Amino acid sequence: MSYALRRAGQAAIVLIAAFTATFILLQLLPGDAILIKYDNPELGLTPEQIESIRVAYGADSPWWEQYWATLTGYAHGDFGYSTQYGTGVLQLIGEALGPTAALATLGFALAAVIAFAIAFLSTLTPFGWLRRALQALPGVFVAVPVFWLGILLIQVFSFGLGWVPIVGADPVTGLVLPVITLAVPISAPLAQILVRSIDDVQLQPFVTVVRAKGASPSWVLWRSVARNALLPTLTIAGVLFGELIGGAVVTETVFGRPGIGRVTEQAVANQDIPVLQGVVVLAALTFVVVNLVVDLLYPVLDPRLRSGARAARTPSAPALQEATA
Repeated sequence: MSYALRRAGQAAIVLIAAFTATFILLQLLPGDAILIKYDNPELGLTPEQIESIRVAYGADSPWWEQYWATLTGYAHGDFGYSTQYGTGVLQLIGEALGPTAALATLGFALAAVIAFAIAFLSTLTPFGWLRRALQALPGVFVAVPVFWLGILLIQVFSFGLGWVPIVGADPVTGLVLPVITLAVPISAPLAQILVRSIDDVQLQPFVTVVRAKGASPSWVLWRSVARNALLPTLTIAGVLFGELIGGAVVTETVFGRPGIGRVTEQAVANQDIPVLQGVVVLAALTFVVVNLVVDLLYPVLDPRLRSGARAARTPSAPALQEATA
């Protein structure tokens, strides 16, 4: 319980730090979102009316008062209002979160499948050239920019071959190319860590004993190596899943999909600071929660961590003798 509370406290500190850094950086941006929207001759607003709007949004207050008001508002679930649309930031993000969550989840699932396929095929193949080719794929995937890959897939599979339509596609078909675009770069570090972990575990003495008993390479891989090799991969998987929001923003922009990406793009164009703050905090919250879950799963998956924790709480024999002396 103390471990879980300690990790939850660290996660809260990271979240507050991310909020503070975002608030400061957004305050340093040049321009004024309220003036961009309302200081328009076509609207016919007087300077007094524009100033009253600034007061309503709290833009006339000193930055430290705005910081405290925003922080306490977030703590109570009040993310403020969009300066561009006048609607609640939480409502805008909530409406866009569903498509982005579906894209991110499917993209991560496909990335895991690709990473496992590369790692296990490169381990089981008897051909050295094929193993080297498979292990070189993650390096190629890492070097591919997300926006370039998305444009390439559109040109080849939509405009060239006509297999996957972009305009007028149904919800399922419309996810095919965006999911691939998001999954390929994410699969690269997963595959690299998994391949390295498999190679390290295969050198352990217990694997040598299992092989000496006559077990086949596939049996050794699935029954003895895979579980131990997955633990380091789980850590990087948590980090990557937390970063999927950022990758989804680029992918949604390339494919013109509704979601957090579209909201972020419009907020940047309009300098809609409350919306940008909400999006960044959402991304940080996703990152923190996923990594907290991963940290809490580690003792469940690795019994050695549980025994280590019990050993830390159990006094040693000399300590008991000193206590009873």
